[in-house]
This record gives sequence, C-alpha cells and structure tokens, in this order.
Amino acid sequence: MKRAGFQSRWLPILFLLPQLSIIAIFFYWPAFQALKLSFYLEDPFGFSSTFVGLDNYIDILSNPEYARIALFTLVFCLLVTFFSLALALLFAVKADKVIKGAKTYRTLLMWVYAVAPPVAGFIFLVMFSQRWGPLTNLLGYFGYDFVIGVNYYDTAAAMIIASVWKQIPINFIFFLSGLQSIPRAILEAAKIDNKSSMRRFWDITFPLLAPTGFFLLITNITYSLFDTFGTLDTITRGEPGSNPMTLVYKVYVDGFRGNDLGGSSAQSVILMVLVLAMTIFQFRLIERRIHYT
Repeated sequence: MKRAGFQSRWLPILFLLPQLSIIAIFFYWPAFQALKLSFYLEDPFGFSSTFVGLDNYIDILSNPEYARIALFTLVFCLLVTFFSLALALLFAVKADKVIKGAKTYRTLLMWVYAVAPPVAGFIFLVMFSQRWGPLTNLLGYFGYDFVIGVNYYDTAAAMIIASVWKQIPINFIFFLSGLQSIPRAILEAAKIDNKSSMRRFWDITFPLLAPTGFFLLITNITYSLFDTFGTLDTITRGEPGSNPMTLVYKVYVDGFRGNDLGGSSAQSVILMVLVLAMTIFQFRLIERRIHYT
C-alpha cells in the first residue's frame, strides 16, 4: 500500500502552524499567566505586584466559603450532567420510534441549542418571575412560594433547570445519531430473544451507546463547570451576594469585581488541576469498560 507523504518536511509544519499558534496564544499563554499571577499579590490598579509564594493557595483552601462553593459546584455538576443526559436519552429513544412528524419533533427539540446561555438564563428568569412567571404561578397553586435571588435553594433550582434545558438538545442529537447507527439486524435479533422492550434496551441498546454516552459524559461535565457561566450570571442578575455560585463564577467575581487577581488566578489553577485529574480518572477507569464497535 502506497503511503501519502510530503516532499518537504516543513510543509506539514506550515499547515499545523496556524492551529498551534491559536492554541499557544489562547490556551498556553493565558494558563502560564494565571499560574504566574497565582504566586503574587497584585495591586488593584496594576502598578505593582508582590511575591507571596503559596499564600494565595493557603488562603483559598482554608476558607470555609470556598469549600461551600466547591460543594455546590459538585452537586450542580452532578445534577446538570445526570438530568441532561437522562432526558436527552429519553427523548432520543422516543424520537427514534416516531414515524409521523419525526422531522418536526426533532427540529423542535434541537432549536433550543441555538439559544445563547445568557438568553437561556433570561428565559427562566421570566418563567420564574415573582409577578407573572408561569412556573412561579404553577408552584404557587401547590402552596410553594418560589423566590429567585432571595431563597438560596430556589435560585439553585432555577440555575439547574435552565442549564439542563439548554444542554438537552446537543445530547439529543448525539444520542439519536448513536441509536440510528445501531444495526437493525441486532435489534431484530434481540426482539426474538427477549420480548421485554425495557430489557432489550438495557441489555442491547444501552451498551452499544456506551461510546456516545462516554463522550457526552465528558462534554456535559465540562459544560456544567464552564459553559453555564452566562446562564448563572443572568439568573443572579450579576449580583451573587448570598446566592449560590460555582467555582468558575467565583473566579470572575473575585478577579473582576474584587480586583484580587492573585487569588482568582490561584482559584483558576486549582480548578484546572481538578478538571485535569477528573478527565484522567474518566479515561483511565470508565473508558476501560467501554467497547467500541
């Protein structure tokens, strides 16, 4: 078999140079700057900096508020990831069985993906409005007074619901593609062996979706940690106060509002290490149980 090659060894490097430059400028350089700033106490006006070593890290890790925010981030990440994947899988299974109106059903579900995170937050801010929010009125019929921005748990629930709603469409697209890629011969053979549709799904269909599910698991965890920033900022109306916040949002609050560049840089480094460790854990332990066909 003839192998493709380049006449000059510099040509492939030239092709890779634009992408490598983008990665270096927008990833490695900011990461290096964050790591460097985490060891300094920066003047709010940027005129001077003092080397403080690990003091920023010690202050963060010994702060009870940071531990509370980290716990909320963990719970938020787990709930958003679970419900986003579970609901998307349910919709994909139902869409795979739809015969009439299938295109309309899929299009309506995928439209949400075009909504920007701040817009998604604003939509649910309206839905949970104290004056005329339909969801607030619905909960009021059951005797529950749902108040965003005042009640900690109500605000957290609104954040989770909005984030889940925003992420379902992309998960739905991948799950539906995975279902439609399963050979029909396997599904027909499964019907002969087992009459229970539920058992066929868990014994045959779900294991065949494992590669898709593993990919979505990683992307959804990343989404819940980072890409929900716009949604959370809109729901809290830019005034976190005693409202719940995630670790990424705290980096923004401390760095851009509190002008604590050193502390916020140390927080971003800690978050980067945690995400890296979690990703390695997923690939080392979870991926071993996944069989790619």
